[in-house]
Amino acid sequence: MPSSIPRSAAVAAVVTAALAAGLLAGSSASAETTADTAAVRVHDIQGTTRVSPLVGQQVTGVTGIVTGVRTYGSRGFWIQDPQADDNPATSEGLFVFTSSVPTVAVGDAVSVNGTVGEYVPGGLNSGNQSLTQLSKPTVTVVSTGNPVPAPVTISAWSVPSAYAPEGDPAAGGSVNGLTLEPKRYALDYYESLEGTNVRVGASRVVGATDPYSELWVTVKPWENPNWRGGTVYGSYTSQNTGRLQIQSLTPIAQQPFPKANVGDVLSGTTEGPLDFNQFGGYTLTARTLGTVVDRGLEREITEKQHKNELAVATYNVENLDPSDPQEKFDALAAAVVENLASPDILALEEIQDNNGAKNDGTVAADQTLKKFTDAIVAAGGPAYEWRSVDPENNKDGGEPGGNIRQAFLFNPERVSFTDRAGGDAATATDVVRADKDRAALTRSPGRIDPANTAWENSRKPLAGEFTFRGRTVFVIANHFGSKGGDESLVAHRQPPNRSSEAKRLLQAQAVNAFVKDVLAIEKNADVVVLGDINDFEFSETTKALTDGGALYPAVKSLPRSERYSYVFQGNSQVLDQILTSPGIRHFEYDSVHINAEFADQNSDHDPQVLRFRP
Repeated sequence: MPSSIPRSAAVAAVVTAALAAGLLAGSSASAETTADTAAVRVHDIQGTTRVSPLVGQQVTGVTGIVTGVRTYGSRGFWIQDPQADDNPATSEGLFVFTSSVPTVAVGDAVSVNGTVGEYVPGGLNSGNQSLTQLSKPTVTVVSTGNPVPAPVTISAWSVPSAYAPEGDPAAGGSVNGLTLEPKRYALDYYESLEGTNVRVGASRVVGATDPYSELWVTVKPWENPNWRGGTVYGSYTSQNTGRLQIQSLTPIAQQPFPKANVGDVLSGTTEGPLDFNQFGGYTLTARTLGTVVDRGLEREITEKQHKNELAVATYNVENLDPSDPQEKFDALAAAVVENLASPDILALEEIQDNNGAKNDGTVAADQTLKKFTDAIVAAGGPAYEWRSVDPENNKDGGEPGGNIRQAFLFNPERVSFTDRAGGDAATATDVVRADKDRAALTRSPGRIDPANTAWENSRKPLAGEFTFRGRTVFVIANHFGSKGGDESLVAHRQPPNRSSEAKRLLQAQAVNAFVKDVLAIEKNADVVVLGDINDFEFSETTKALTDGGALYPAVKSLPRSERYSYVFQGNSQVLDQILTSPGIRHFEYDSVHINAEFADQNSDHDPQVLRFRP
């Protein structure tokens, strides 16, 4: 039940101000008073909203059973009060932040004195929700060997289908001050279990094991599934409520974290406290971890283009530079040859300069591209030629010193490139009339509108003019601005702030305008816009790219359950795209799933392939 403990006017003012601003106090609040601790229990501290009614106060004699101990990262332990109240909105679990390795053990009954805080993982500017915790604790072990409170089972039937309430407009769209409704909203349900001992049964993996020893499962097997085992993110309002991150409380040195691919099953019981962290939000920190059952997910192989078909592909090769192990080059090359069937034109994103992240002014990437094309030949592929435009040093974003850029590879036995000199980092290519009804680029390769502020600290589009079987094809390779700075799906603002969209919208408008320039001269021109668009097929970015019917997002030709190129926090989603002009009336499109669903990745993106007859 809600706490009836009196609060001082000073602390009430702190909490009110924090809620009004949609921001929370840190773990060490500036206003600290001592609460009337005669009846303070864990559920009194947690309260019925996301912010503790006792934030900033000193409490003493808070009792509970230790349900989990974390000896790495954010060190501390969880306690749970076995004497629950009758209010489903108030959690009975609580994290105690010790900063050093805790000296308690699971099953200890403890009494804790400390300061109630609201810690925001990632900081206030992240937009994340907060974790209610006790800090600066004094801990007394009352007894040992006690049974851990029975876990709450998180299941398809316990998690509501609605994701989150609309945030309070008076609090900047924050949900922090809203009373939790755990039977109505998924985020409220998870929040009502913050710090509580929970369990999941056998669950399908929807996010592969990552380098940080975490994976994602779904407790709702029927929620937006795809046939390979993932959960598809198909709109801003289908966030997929059954997703839950899984980590282990056991250090890796003592017990390696299991490798799992999308579609595998985490079988048995996985049990432990429900945490909230910066990278994924609500996380089951497993004291007991289930066993991964391999369901045999295989990497896809696209069809080989026919003799009179042009195959155009895009692939983000994730900061490729000559210092990367030869094994990475070989694996990426094998994928081009075997999984992508040696496309005629391949647009690459994240090609770094010749010394990678070494920040010494180097911008050329000929060594990177030669090493990659040599690896393709060694893998049995064609002797690709390449075209690119070197960026200005540290002007295109990405890893400092890396100078990532887009590059074209093309098979000269199938395609010819029309070279027109003059394209450099600062000089734009334009569209001109070559004859009565044919468009041409003034510079090829060339960059589109590089002086436009839309491309500030971002990759400029690379345009090239190709010829296939006597037909001109314009290809525009892109790497739009990242989603960095956007609030997560579990943000305290609902809906979350997606601030990065503003730049991509401007970038999409610039590319759309360029395509329209081509079509104004040559109505039926074959134009392919492709790359890492960093946005969804339903986004305003994609709508801007397609404005006026200038382009069509080819991914929409796929069934909704097959539209994805990337897996983020258990959501299979579209980031990489190929868009076609109206002159390309018939095509085959394939999102070739070889990376994003796998624990072992050569890139975090899946390549895309388009086959058509110009």
